[in-house]
Amino acid sequence: MSTFHGYVHVPFCKVRCGYCDFNTYTATELQGYPQTAFISNLQVEIELAKQSVGDRELQTIFFGGGTPTLLPANELAEALELLQRNFGIADGAEITTEANPDTVDESYLKTLKSAGFNRLSFGMQSAVPEVLATLERTHNPAGVAENVAIAKRLEFQTSVDLIYGAPGETMEQWQESVHAALAMQTDHISAYALIVEPATKLARQIASGEKPQPDEDLQADKYEWLDYTLAEAGFEWYELSNWSRELGTASRHNMAYWQGMDWWGFGPGAHSHVAGRRWSNVKHPTTYAKHLSEGQIPSIDGELLSVIEQQEERAMLELRLKAGLQLDVVKSLNESHAKAVSELVADGLIDGRQALQGRAVLTLQGRLLADFVLRKLLGL
Repeated sequence: MSTFHGYVHVPFCKVRCGYCDFNTYTATELQGYPQTAFISNLQVEIELAKQSVGDRELQTIFFGGGTPTLLPANELAEALELLQRNFGIADGAEITTEANPDTVDESYLKTLKSAGFNRLSFGMQSAVPEVLATLERTHNPAGVAENVAIAKRLEFQTSVDLIYGAPGETMEQWQESVHAALAMQTDHISAYALIVEPATKLARQIASGEKPQPDEDLQADKYEWLDYTLAEAGFEWYELSNWSRELGTASRHNMAYWQGMDWWGFGPGAHSHVAGRRWSNVKHPTTYAKHLSEGQIPSIDGELLSVIEQQEERAMLELRLKAGLQLDVVKSLNESHAKAVSELVADGLIDGRQALQGRAVLTLQGRLLADFVLRKLLGL
């Protein structure tokens, strides 16, 4: 039986970072949509969702964006209370918000703690001003450490997000950022290779020669160094881009995604997955609000996954995890699975001992080539 989880997408940002293609809007892009309308719109969507799914208690809740902490703290607290009132929240539920270091202070975080939030994910990206400038991130690097210290004092679990492979970033700069994150004694670190998305400002800058293309070989070197360094510091990888200091500090919300559980995504552009059906909301806040004003769930598309599609999705997600993928899933999708597994073991991309026990578990080299491993396992 799938557990039930909630995601709230807050689509507001002060500025649009050059590398970002998320569904976010600055004040000038909102086309007259008042940010103050977000909570009242969210209330309507939550009530419509309740009518659709019935009595299902939330096991985790995650506020992402955009920048959720651009909303006043009392509005995030109100959003959480709306979810509690309509669905109920399980005892001990993990309740997280992403936070921009420049948008919170001790008073703000105390309000979140009182409301029931217990985990904060800070958008650090880098500790190096030059790299932050390349990414067009505007926060003060020192603010991350200050707010992590406050959060720890208030007994939040803490996580920081890093990005490696920004144009021109050296290995030494990456190492500086990782050491800065470790010095904060945070509970969790996420690290993502920069992907140059086609429609972004950064893609245009690279195409024009203004900035260099990220070096994929150097990105791989940075990942290997990161994994070794975090292990030395007592962190353990549990998903391709995520490391936790203790098992209890892994993101339970994200694990629910990777394990194919049910979740409802609230807010403009949010994605949902319930009982094998996927859909997404309309992207722009004004269109989102219009659907809600007409009493409609603001979705624009949806599909009911076939059994094969569900198995393929399971393979794609579970292969990312340290526990790996049951090879029985692969057998049902690829007649030549045995040959594929043998070749992947021989190439050092999946663990041979685990394969004999019926699981495809990525080695370090396999993690660097996870997409290739997946295609090979599925016979694609």
